[in-house]
Amino acid sequence: RLEAGKHLIWTWEMYGHSIDVDVKEVEPNKRILIEWGNAGSMTAVEWIFTPYESDTTYVTITNSGFQGDGDKVVKDALDSKGGFTWVLAGLKAFLEHNLELNAIADAFPKGLKRN
Repeated sequence: RLEAGKHLIWTWEMYGHSIDVDVKEVEPNKRILIEWGNAGSMTAVEWIFTPYESDTTYVTITNSGFQGDGDKVVKDALDSKGGFTWVLAGLKAFLEHNLELNAIADAFPKGLKRN
């Protein structure tokens, strides 16, 4: 459960990856603000939930505070955008159609060597 002031560790077992998460603010059904990353390279992630039409919600995600030279900042920002896009697409399919796309696992198959 996300609660302001809590420190969490999120783990993606399929990739053997964990990340520190500090929950900064939670406004139920409105906004979530966290900082996540590794020591010395934390970034802020803010989710804003906006009611839209009858029973839908528009979700905006902003990930900010990337560090490094220009090339590294651009790479990290694009990686973040891509990851959140996959997650939101999968969540939309699940919530609206009860489909599990496995989009993240399919996009980043374990053991695949890329050029």
